[in-house]
Amino acid sequence: MIPSRRLLPLVPLAAAAALACAPAGAEDVPVLDRVDVHASAAPATVETPEAARARLAARAGGTGLVDGERYRQARVSTLTDALGLATGVFVQTRFGAEEARLSIRGSGLQRTFHGRGIELLQDGSPLNLADGAFDFQAVEPLAARYIEVYRGANALEYGAATLGGAINFVSPTGYDAPAALLRLEGGRYGYRRGQVALAGHTGAADAYLSVSAFGQDGFREHAKQETYRLFGNAGYRFGDTLDGRLYITHVDTRSELPGNLTLAQALADPRAANPGNVSGDQRRDFRLTRLGGRLAWTPSDVDTVLLSGFYADKGLHHPIFQVLDQDSQDAGADLRWRREGVLAGRRSVWVAGLALAQGDIDDDRFVNVGGHAGARTNRLDQRARNTKLYAENQTWFDARWALSIGAQGLKSERRSRDRFISGGADESFDIDFSGVSPKLGLLFQPAAQTQAYVNLSGSREPPSFGEITGGPAATLVDAQRATTLELGYRTRGEALSLDVSVYDARVRNELLALTDGNGNPLGTINADRTRHRGVELGLDWPLAASLTGSVSYLFNDFRFDGDPVFGDNRLAGVPRQLLRTELRWQVGEHLYLTPNAEWVVQDTFIDHANTFRAPGYHLLGLRIGGDVAARWRWFVDARNLQDRRWIASTNVVADAGGRDAANFLPGEGRSVYVGFEWRRP
Repeated sequence: MIPSRRLLPLVPLAAAAALACAPAGAEDVPVLDRVDVHASAAPATVETPEAARARLAARAGGTGLVDGERYRQARVSTLTDALGLATGVFVQTRFGAEEARLSIRGSGLQRTFHGRGIELLQDGSPLNLADGAFDFQAVEPLAARYIEVYRGANALEYGAATLGGAINFVSPTGYDAPAALLRLEGGRYGYRRGQVALAGHTGAADAYLSVSAFGQDGFREHAKQETYRLFGNAGYRFGDTLDGRLYITHVDTRSELPGNLTLAQALADPRAANPGNVSGDQRRDFRLTRLGGRLAWTPSDVDTVLLSGFYADKGLHHPIFQVLDQDSQDAGADLRWRREGVLAGRRSVWVAGLALAQGDIDDDRFVNVGGHAGARTNRLDQRARNTKLYAENQTWFDARWALSIGAQGLKSERRSRDRFISGGADESFDIDFSGVSPKLGLLFQPAAQTQAYVNLSGSREPPSFGEITGGPAATLVDAQRATTLELGYRTRGEALSLDVSVYDARVRNELLALTDGNGNPLGTINADRTRHRGVELGLDWPLAASLTGSVSYLFNDFRFDGDPVFGDNRLAGVPRQLLRTELRWQVGEHLYLTPNAEWVVQDTFIDHANTFRAPGYHLLGLRIGGDVAARWRWFVDARNLQDRRWIASTNVVADAGGRDAANFLPGEGRSVYVGFEWRRP
C-alpha cells in the first residue's frame, strides 16, 4: 500500500490530467468529485517495527530487533522465552523462574538475580534503579510490540554506555494493537498464565491496556511463583508537530526461592529445595508502581525533540540469609534531540541529550526467623544520582560509507547513611564517579539491507549498592570501565538473514567477588585487568519454500589478564559455547511444526580459580501450532523431551577449592505447555 502522504502530490496532477483530456470545444467541463487525503495519525512518540529496524541497521555496531509476534507462538513466561534466539544475548532462567542470568558480552557475570551491566528500557526510559540494578519481573514480554537489542556500547542514542549494552521493550499503542486480545497458557508444574488486552483510537487519541497474571507451583519444592502485571499507555496528538504519551506499570509479584544444591544433589534429586531456604522461607516479593510520560516535538521535517520522564515506587520484602525490607523511589528525566538532515552537502544524523536520575532506598535488615523479621541488624538510607550528557554524529561520505563519532559524559554519586550503628562501626560513605566514554565507528553499506561495520567504544559502569553493601561490610569499589573493539556484518533478505559480530573488550576494575591468595573472601572488589572476547552469530535461513532454520550461537572467551591470584584463568559463570536453534516447517496454512534444541557445548567453571565445573547439556523440544480463522492462534510447546537432568545456572564464586558445594540450580524436567490466543482486529 502506498503511504497516503505520497498520494498528496498526485491529486492536483490527476485533476489537471482529467481537464487536459476533456474533448476540445466541450461547453460543459466535467467536474471531479472532491478527494480528501489524510496523512497517517500514527504517533511520533512510537516507531513502527520497520522504522525501528531501519534505524538499528544504520548503527555502526551490533544491534537487533526481536518481533513480539514471533515469540508469541510459544509459551511466554520468562525473558528466556522472549530473548533466547536474540543474537548476542545470553539469558538463562534460574529454575523456571522469571529471574534469570542476563548477560551481553560478559556483563554482570556474577548476577543470577537482580541484574546489572545492561540498561533495561521501557519505551526508551530506564527500568533500572538509579544505582544500575534492575528487576526481571518489571518487564512483561507479552506487552511488548518489539524489543530492540543494542550489544555493547552501541546504545548511545539512549545515553547508555555499558559493557553489556541496552535492551528496549517497546509497547503497542492503540494504532497497532488488536482492539481486543485474550491469551491463556497452561502446563506442567501447575503453570498457568493469562492476558487480556484492549486497544483503540479515536480522533487524536489512542490507548492500550494489558492485564496479565502468572502462577506456577514450580518444578522444584519451595518454588511457587505468582505475578500480576498491569501495563498501559495513552497518547494524544496536540497538533501536527506535538505528540504526548503517558505510561503506567504496576507489578505485584511473590516468589519462593528453592536455593542452590550441590552438583551431586542436583543430579540425584533436582526437584529438591535447599533445606535452609525452606526453614528460612526464603523468597522475593515486591510491588512496583511506575508512571512515565513522553513528549515528541517535530518542529521541522528533520528535527525531533523528545522529553521523557518517569517515577517509580517499589516495596521489597526479601527473606534470605537475613530479611531485607526495602522501600525505594526512583525518578528521572531525559531530553533528547535528533536531527536527520544535510551538513556540508552530506547526509548527517545528530543525536544529543541530557539524562538525570535519582533513587532513594530505605534499606532495613533483620534476623531471618522462619521468613519473618527478627531483631534489626542494620538500617541504611541510600541515595544514587546520575547525570549523563551524550552526543553522537553520523556523517555519510556517500551512499555507502558513514562515520560515527560520539561520547557520553557520566557523573554518578553513591551515598549511604548508617542509621543503626552497632559494634562501633559506622558504614556510612559518599563515593563519586565521573568520566567520559568515547565512541568511533565506521559503517559500510554496499546494499540497502547489508552493512559491515567496525567500532571502538568505551564503557563505564559505577557499582550498584549490591556491589558495595551486599557483603558483611561495605566495600568501596571503583567504577568498572572497558574499551571494546568490534567488527561485524549483517544482511537481511528473503534468501538469508545473517548477523555476526566479533569483539574484544579490555576491562579494567571489573566488579567481581574475589578472594585473596589464601582463599579468604574479599567481597565484591575490582579485578585489575580482565579480557572479554567472543563471537555473536544469528541466522535465519529459508531452506525451502516452507522450511526455515534459525540459529543463535555464542562463543565466549572471558579471562583474567595477568591477575596476581588467578593468572589468566577463565572467568566463571557463562558457558564458553551456547547454541540455540530451531527448524520451522509450515505444513499448511493452519499448521506448523518447530523442532528446537539448546546445547551448552562444554562444561562451565563455577569459580574463578577454575577448580569445579557445571556439566554441559543438550535439550530437545518441539512446538506445534497454527492460526485458525484469522482470529485464533494455538500452540503446544514441549520442552526437555529427554527429561534430562541439567544445570540451568550456578553461583559464581572465587575459589571452590575443588569441592562440590551448594552452588547449582537444576533446570526443569520434561514439560508440555498449551496456549490459545484470540484477537479482534
